Amino acid sequence: MARSHEDSSNPSPDGEPEVTQVAEPKKRKPIETRSIVWEHFQKIYDSNGIIMQLLSKKYKANPKKHGTTSMKNHIHVCRQNPNRLTRQSKLAFTSGSDNESVLTNWVFNQDRVRKATAKMIVINELPLRFVEGRGFRQFVQEACPMFKIPSRWTVNRDIFAMHVEERKNLKKYFKEHSQRVSLTTDTWTSIQRINYMCVTAHYIDAEWKLNKKIISFVPIQSHKGDAIAKALELCLVEWGIQSISTITVDNASSNDVAIGFLKTKLVSWGCSPIRARYLHVRCIAHILNLVVQDGLKMANSAVKKLRDNVRWVRGSPARLLKFRDLASTFNVSDTCSLSLDVPTRWNSTYMMIKNALPYRVVFEHFDDHDASFQIDLSDSILMDFDWVYLESFLPLLKSFYEMTLKISGSLYVTANSYLPEICDLAYSLSLMIQSPNVVEQDMGVKMKEKFSKYWGNPEKMNSLIFFANILDPRDKYEFMEDQFIQLFGKDKSEACLTKVKSDLVLLFEDYVRHYSGQSQSQSQSQPQPQPQPQSQSQSQGLPPKPRYRDLLKKQKLESGALEGRKSELDAYLGEDIVDDMGNDFDLLLWWKVNSARFPVLSKLARDVLAVPISTVASESTFSTSGRVLDNFRSSLTPKIVEALICTQDWLRGPTQPVSVEENLEDLEKFEKEMENLRLGSGSGSVHGEDTPNTPLAPLDDLNFDDFDFDATS
Repeated sequence: MARSHEDSSNPSPDGEPEVTQVAEPKKRKPIETRSIVWEHFQKIYDSNGIIMQLLSKKYKANPKKHGTTSMKNHIHVCRQNPNRLTRQSKLAFTSGSDNESVLTNWVFNQDRVRKATAKMIVINELPLRFVEGRGFRQFVQEACPMFKIPSRWTVNRDIFAMHVEERKNLKKYFKEHSQRVSLTTDTWTSIQRINYMCVTAHYIDAEWKLNKKIISFVPIQSHKGDAIAKALELCLVEWGIQSISTITVDNASSNDVAIGFLKTKLVSWGCSPIRARYLHVRCIAHILNLVVQDGLKMANSAVKKLRDNVRWVRGSPARLLKFRDLASTFNVSDTCSLSLDVPTRWNSTYMMIKNALPYRVVFEHFDDHDASFQIDLSDSILMDFDWVYLESFLPLLKSFYEMTLKISGSLYVTANSYLPEICDLAYSLSLMIQSPNVVEQDMGVKMKEKFSKYWGNPEKMNSLIFFANILDPRDKYEFMEDQFIQLFGKDKSEACLTKVKSDLVLLFEDYVRHYSGQSQSQSQSQPQPQPQPQSQSQSQGLPPKPRYRDLLKKQKLESGALEGRKSELDAYLGEDIVDDMGNDFDLLLWWKVNSARFPVLSKLARDVLAVPISTVASESTFSTSGRVLDNFRSSLTPKIVEALICTQDWLRGPTQPVSVEENLEDLEKFEKEMENLRLGSGSGSVHGEDTPNTPLAPLDDLNFDDFDFDATS
């Protein structure tokens, strides 16, 4: 019998029954529903329990008598469920070749979507906690509710597994193809002052496509030559790469020590001394940066004043509006917007000068319309001689800007443009020196000194850059003598041309020996052919021709040593140059088509044309402050940093070059349209045809997670 809360069986001393208070039993904590069926069924209560209803279908769901299996099965077969899995595939448009959409079948797959999520994190440089964000979860709920969103730790493991798989495939490619590669090395610094060394492999594959793969991004203890050399050696050993064409580095003295060590190491690995001679390539972008900085020093005062003026005008919306009104008064077109430069990025300085020069008359009269302009700037007011400096420096800075963009590309061949570009620069400097303008003369002389330090002596230049120009069928030797006269003077040009020709012959003969020996070893490893009917001399018992003699004859025929025969190199040079003055000539396609006629020379061309002449990508080639890791990657451990950077490079593959600078005019136009929408004028449209496809700016709070990564987890 249940005990009452008020027990009166025991009387009190005064005769009245004593009431004993009994504690209320604790209420059981309600159990949270975990089954997926609760997201689809509606609870209907009746006197006997609970009935679950999905549209017109009802199921009994008393928790003491019934389970959820029947309801779960109904979810998968219900025709009115928009997210049910069916055997019938859905149609979807996927990107095919040449950016064309292809109609394909699509079936939801949890693993594939999860892998695609990891790829998205890597390619778009998103923080790992992005998958746990509320916005992403809402998006997935609308776009693909069937997808079970992984945690950031799961994404972390998926990314590293992807890195291991992609690394394995790339190592397999290098091993199977015995691919000769050219390397570039560069150093990066994190905000924690950790120094990283980036190693990138450049090569042209069997389809004559230029490839760039980051194969290492590891911290190094110092920038000394021995530390760099050991890190490079370890990288090559891990990847199993022993065939190196060149290593492109900047002009630091420590790199000279590292290259000297690697030359010895590569020769011990089987590289011929002739090839090792051309191992060291100096970064043209780094030298160009030094030349530009000497010119900027001459105009430093004028540039600083202009920077102060632009900063003052753009510092207030009222000032900028008054500046534009004054520009319209003087009939100055507002197609160019004032832009403020970053002092360590000289390309932004070029854009600032270029955009400000049309507004010279506005700057000169602005103090008449705003008294604070003269008061605030005082000594930074631009004078006539300052404008002369800026106008004189702009044309040359433009040529430097265009040249840097061209030589820093990684999606096309740049080795053949080294010699023509520095010749054009030498010609521009000579015109400045001969100019009647004293300002231009001083700038030209100053920059010519730095130019001659690196490009005035042919003995200090790698002849491989001359070979690349010769292996361009549009040039060959046709213009080289005149180019050498422009660079080195008439006295040195003839001797330099003779040396280049002889060095190219020696290198070609080395390739002939290498590939002839390779073909012999391959023929020995192949199964012997079936016996053929003997010739008359063999049937009479005459000894067969010695194989060694056949090998020597083949080598001499390929090198042109036999009288009356031309080598592949001679035959190539003997043909007329390709008459193509346009920019649509595909150099790699020409060699792909003609590789059958020049089997050995085409291999030489493939190695030489793959040589990068710059160590830096276009995003950082203008900077004088070095490459610095962003806040996203700086918060990660070195192992996950390498996995993210390398995997991102491998997954992106050959794409269109990323725009280095923001289009200020497009941004301001977009800003005006947003203002019109805010005011309700309706004249602007976010989705109009004239609206630029401007990407959203990255949020300040999007940072990678700071955690210790364990490769075994």
